[in-house]
Amino acid sequence: MKFNLLRDEKALLRMSVVAAVVFTLLPFPIPLVKPYWVALVLIYWVLEATYFRRLEMVFGLGLLLDLLTGTLFGQHALSLLIMAYLLLLFRQRIRFYPPWQMTLIVFLLLANDRILQLWVLWLAGQVPTWEYWMSPIVGAAVWPWVFLLLDRIRSKQRQRQN
Repeated sequence: MKFNLLRDEKALLRMSVVAAVVFTLLPFPIPLVKPYWVALVLIYWVLEATYFRRLEMVFGLGLLLDLLTGTLFGQHALSLLIMAYLLLLFRQRIRFYPPWQMTLIVFLLLANDRILQLWVLWLAGQVPTWEYWMSPIVGAAVWPWVFLLLDRIRSKQRQRQN
């Protein structure tokens, strides 16, 4: 039975985004080790595929995440939209960086995301604690594993095609 690679990749994209949202909603025993799963999956798909090149999809994902997490409406939408735009702007360079440089770029993107969300939180009158800044560090540490897992699943799908 032959599978359509385009359809299978879209299915993998949907499953990985749903898994990232579920991991975001799950309570972790230690809140310090909770990376921004949705952003990590978004970074992977913007770099590796063409589906998230439509920024309205990213904005919609951010609004959905705002609704599910109970944050200020538009907070995640704005930060994910800016992250996706920066990735699209520098996509051709970033894709071919060595892993350590890509991890550094992911850290900078996640830190930029936190700064944007901090700005929104300050406008809303909230001040986060120092633990707020652990997410970019943990996200950069988890990034190579997320990248390898999603890349391995995609390569197995491609092998099934042939």
